[in-house]
Amino acid sequence: MSGLGASPALGRHVVLTGAGSGIGRAIALRFAADGARVSLLGRRVSALEATIALCEGPGTLAAHACDVRDRESVRSSMARAVEGFGPVDVAISNAGVGGPNGPCFQEEGAEDRFDDLVSTNLGGTYRFFRAALEHLSAEAPDAHEGGPRRHLLAVSSILARIGVAGYSGYCASKAGVSGLVRAMAAELAPLNVQVNAVAPGWVDTDMAREGLDGMAAAMGIGQAEALAIAMKDVPLGRMGRPEEIAGLVAWLTSADAQGVTGQTLDMNGGAFMS
Repeated sequence: MSGLGASPALGRHVVLTGAGSGIGRAIALRFAADGARVSLLGRRVSALEATIALCEGPGTLAAHACDVRDRESVRSSMARAVEGFGPVDVAISNAGVGGPNGPCFQEEGAEDRFDDLVSTNLGGTYRFFRAALEHLSAEAPDAHEGGPRRHLLAVSSILARIGVAGYSGYCASKAGVSGLVRAMAAELAPLNVQVNAVAPGWVDTDMAREGLDGMAAAMGIGQAEALAIAMKDVPLGRMGRPEEIAGLVAWLTSADAQGVTGQTLDMNGGAFMS
């Protein structure tokens, strides 16, 4: 249990996509440790159930099949989550796909993943937020005095800030998430709903390790050497941990962050400084 006294997440219903591994799993376990009811949405229910098996906190978790690329799948899984745990207090969009989509000038007929990257990372966040808005909990009477609030939060990426050759789809989709957050924050502020995003840099996850493997293969070196090269652009010189991102998410959805909305908060070891 974090903090002193009762956790700010105690009893709240948190709905989270992409909780089968990495950052999403860490977020789920953090909120469960803080006593929340956590609905996990994802395509691979077996991975979500593996996350649930790791829970040691007082919270309760449930898994629901969901494909964020499909509007009806998102709406139906959200309805099932609400049926089980009640109206939504916090909705966290973490599901996404990474990797390159190739150079902008490709040979005719070459595979281009741009549409899938944007549909999953940006479109999926929009569909998920829209579904969550249909089931938000009632506004707390003391919300304007720092009481419990409703939150929409997205996991973006440092690639929302910088351009990487061959990654136009991923960069565009994550930059779009930041624009979506700003627009929805302005629209929902009168309803006392906070909308934010976090933008991690290198985080020690399977996706990051796959990226290092690709980098190593392209350069003809080992993964350890590829990691050392990648860390040269990180002033703190280390990969982040999923639990650190989960801590930032927990803070953003607490009363301590009641004045924060429409923001994309960077956590990247100093690799990008605004």
